[in-house]
Amino acid sequence: MLKDIVTTEMIGQLEGLIRASEIIIITCHQNPDGDALGSCLAWAEVLRTQYGKEPQVFVPDQYPDFLQWLPNTDKTIRYDKHREGCDFMLQRADLIFCLDFNTPQRTAEMEQTLRQSPARKVLIDHHLEPDVDAVVSISRPEASSTCELIFRLVWQMGCFDALGKHFAVPVYCGMMTDTGGFTYNSSDPDIYFIISQLLTKHINKDKIYRNVYNTFSENRLRLMGYVMYEKLVVDAERHASYFTLTRDDLRRFHFIKGDAEGLVNMPLQMKGHRLSVSLREDSEKDNLVWVSLRSVDQFPCNEMAARFFNGGGHLNASGGRLYCSMDEAVMTVRQAFEAFDTLLK
Repeated sequence: MLKDIVTTEMIGQLEGLIRASEIIIITCHQNPDGDALGSCLAWAEVLRTQYGKEPQVFVPDQYPDFLQWLPNTDKTIRYDKHREGCDFMLQRADLIFCLDFNTPQRTAEMEQTLRQSPARKVLIDHHLEPDVDAVVSISRPEASSTCELIFRLVWQMGCFDALGKHFAVPVYCGMMTDTGGFTYNSSDPDIYFIISQLLTKHINKDKIYRNVYNTFSENRLRLMGYVMYEKLVVDAERHASYFTLTRDDLRRFHFIKGDAEGLVNMPLQMKGHRLSVSLREDSEKDNLVWVSLRSVDQFPCNEMAARFFNGGGHLNASGGRLYCSMDEAVMTVRQAFEAFDTLLK
């Protein structure tokens, strides 16, 4: 049996909020990944089928092409494309579900309107240090993903049996992508009980994997080879590495959102390697470099992300951003390696 993540009183409060609300919005962080989008789509399905609500899913900006196949993505609304309408609805909303982010800052251009909205807010998230003014806060950093929390919540609410593939598919996808195919942050036996229950909905987990990881373009494959051969810088003494992706690189390989997905994991295939860092220039904004970090064992890449890259995350998977040139970003990475020298060695 799954461990409860909330009290019975909290369930009652949550259901009371849902039933009392007419305009409900579900949103997630900028650059939505499988867990952010999956948790939004799954929770929207619960509210539609179990509570008779018509929630609107707002995503701050574009999500990768390899997630377009998820059920009900056609019902999502991009804030960056429909800002005026989204702002209007955020001000009118009765209830806003904040999924897979710990602070409104992670919603980028939506942040100000989200903070100013008079709607009651519910946080469901697995990142450290939550900073959302929520009437109900379900923050569990030990969880593998927000999709895991959505499943656990639904299980406690007694709704799971009545749900189908449109719930199970995005939940499985979000759990899978936030654990690298269940290769990290996924040692809790409960995770595999959850998977077993999702499979009772007749989802095709192999097809979900293929849809996410085996649908890249020729340009993505050539970019992957280029990065590993030309751009990878290995600090063998510290068992760490980094690589850069500049705007010129992105243009050369006709980069589309999602093409860099998973590249940061590849250097960890080297024997004894402990840390991999990716630096990618934003395709539109000057002096903005996106940082991804992955590690193995007990190396705390979340601490490195917080200390050097204005970010955070989990022990083995974190991210951040730098407001500087790529050359300066590389210098910051080298400083970070030096600062964590003992732990890396």
